[in-house]
Amino acid sequence: MTGKIWTAQQEAELKTLVEADSNVDEIAAKLQKTPKAIITKAQRLGLQLQAEGYVNTSIAIPKELLSVEEALKMLAGALKASIKPGLNRLDVQRLEAVANISKTYKDLLADYVHYRDVERKLKEMEEQNAQLKQALKEIQERTPSTPPQPVPS
Repeated sequence: MTGKIWTAQQEAELKTLVEADSNVDEIAAKLQKTPKAIITKAQRLGLQLQAEGYVNTSIAIPKELLSVEEALKMLAGALKASIKPGLNRLDVQRLEAVANISKTYKDLLADYVHYRDVERKLKEMEEQNAQLKQALKEIQERTPSTPPQPVPS
């Protein structure tokens, strides 16, 4: 479900209010938006918003990808935790989420590694092509260019 579209003027006003350290409720009242809409838009714009009393739903993006080994260790921890007796429904849901995220990460990481390999091979081929073009140019410069002669009949 989507809400009302933000205008460029509202986004600019949001930036101004965030820079002035206004809190979520003040901004929501001023822009006639819900606090959730304010928090979501601020996150999308990369703004640091005072959202005290609201759940922080932003996810920190790591600078480096996890290795396969690190991801497998997390999955192993989730598997180990899943055999404990007395897990409540929320624990089970969290463990299912970890398992699903781990599988997705593994698949995406494999694709990423494959694409990186393809990029590397493409770069090598481009370098070889440039070398061949240079060699051809040098050969053409050394060879006297004489127009083709008609063949006598």
